[in-house]
Amino acid sequence: MLSAITKRIAPSFSALSRNMSVNVQGSPFKLALIQLAVTDSKEHNLKHAHERVMEASKQGAKVVVLPECFNSPYGTKHFPEYAEDIPEGASITALSAMAKEAKVYLFGGSIPERESSTGKIFNTLTVYNPLGEMIAKHRKVHLFDIDIPNKIRFQESEILTGGSWLTHVDTEYGKFGTAICYDIRFPEIAMIAARKGCIAMIYPGAFNTTTGPLHWELLQRARSAVDNEMYVAACSPARDESTEYHAWGHSTIVDPKGQVLATCEEKEAIIYATIDPQEILDTRKHIPLYGQRRFDVYEDVSQKAEESSDGKITLKE
Repeated sequence: MLSAITKRIAPSFSALSRNMSVNVQGSPFKLALIQLAVTDSKEHNLKHAHERVMEASKQGAKVVVLPECFNSPYGTKHFPEYAEDIPEGASITALSAMAKEAKVYLFGGSIPERESSTGKIFNTLTVYNPLGEMIAKHRKVHLFDIDIPNKIRFQESEILTGGSWLTHVDTEYGKFGTAICYDIRFPEIAMIAARKGCIAMIYPGAFNTTTGPLHWELLQRARSAVDNEMYVAACSPARDESTEYHAWGHSTIVDPKGQVLATCEEKEAIIYATIDPQEILDTRKHIPLYGQRRFDVYEDVSQKAEESSDGKITLKE
């Protein structure tokens, strides 16, 4: 009796499959990740970031990514000291100028943001078009609170507040999803981006020498090929052994098949890869996950996610 009722109320698998294509649009371009050596001088960090963004542009990059906390050392004790208002802060002014001078789309890593109306501090990514206009802002949603005995304890929530929206960025090369570091551990963000037509997930991040060897590359390959058949790029700061927090480095770009297109070690570097949306279409044709999902059995996490004109993604009420 139950199976008969189920048959009457559930749409057929073939009907569901016909309605599950995802519109992927874009054109090939060169992506650059800048694994920046960060110091305790904000002025130096901004100047050095400018030099490296210009270098990436001269090498033909059209989309450039800086790492998490590119303007300051990474650590809860540093966040209040280096925090800035957005869009008035010095780092925002510098990032806008970099994007305009280099004529690139610039994912400006992240900076500690102080919200003037509340005094709250966020870990915030800003994105700029080639005219230097800020076109998106993402606040790190999932805060890095971990405690691995005899290895590392870090509690971002002691200082930071988590963001309350996801972020997609429209460009002339296609649509991007973006998130920050620890956000990569939560697959729903990338799943929503993929189902909304994003060609890549961009993650500025600063994994450490404990979690980095375990999961840094694994998570990128999982978010790309295994989960979503899209590109994934994760940009780390370079490692500085003289600081309390040791970044893993190894900035990496992964293709829709889960293959590593470009990576590096722990020192400062710029890595490049060509991103071609046709590779997404070909991969999804050969391994057709998007026509095989069973949303009659489990929920589509993107169904209630609503995109606004400023790129913010929130849940429909």
